[in-house]
Amino acid sequence: MTQENAQDHANAGSHTARPQANGAGNAEAGEANERVRQDLIDAIPKLRAFAISLCGKPERADDLVQETLIRAWAKLSSFTEGTNMVAWLYTILRNVFYSEYRKRRREVEDVDGRIASMQATPPPQIGHMNLRDFREALMKLPNDQREALVLVGGAGLSYEEAAEVCGCALGTIKSRVNRARGRLAQLLTIDSANEIGPDPAWQGVLDHATGPGGGR
Repeated sequence: MTQENAQDHANAGSHTARPQANGAGNAEAGEANERVRQDLIDAIPKLRAFAISLCGKPERADDLVQETLIRAWAKLSSFTEGTNMVAWLYTILRNVFYSEYRKRRREVEDVDGRIASMQATPPPQIGHMNLRDFREALMKLPNDQREALVLVGGAGLSYEEAAEVCGCALGTIKSRVNRARGRLAQLLTIDSANEIGPDPAWQGVLDHATGPGGGR
């Protein structure tokens, strides 16, 4: 499923869920549904980047995003208005991934490193490294460290929000990020994020990995 398919699903879901009725109350409900629909669409690129960081396969990542949108719409009543919707969606996506991973464990060859070879070759980058090197290094991190670094460094979540997404203590998420930073910098053998070309999906993670402290 492509990103366009995911957007189409978000559009379709909003229309089917909108009640057919009259009056000001129904108009307000329609506007609320429209806002939610747009929020879901806006979150798709971030969801896809997070999904790829978990599974390493763009095609499977698209399926994870689709399933996340389906489940999010079905349980929309559990979302607390005014909180971080993207963090809420990350939680759903993460649960979908690990649920499917457990079911398909025998089919999954490796989630910790070797699937990096399946990644599409990115365009040439300036410097002695390229994005492929970075992605391969990222996929060599343990699952828990990788997702923590991506959530804090790439998705821009606070440590508190990342801990909630991962279902662990605040101290645990900080420890995972710190270990991931050290290991990633070691694998990349770099001192600065400027040594690799910019990429919107990964530059935040790279900055966080090679910066003096990072995080919030």
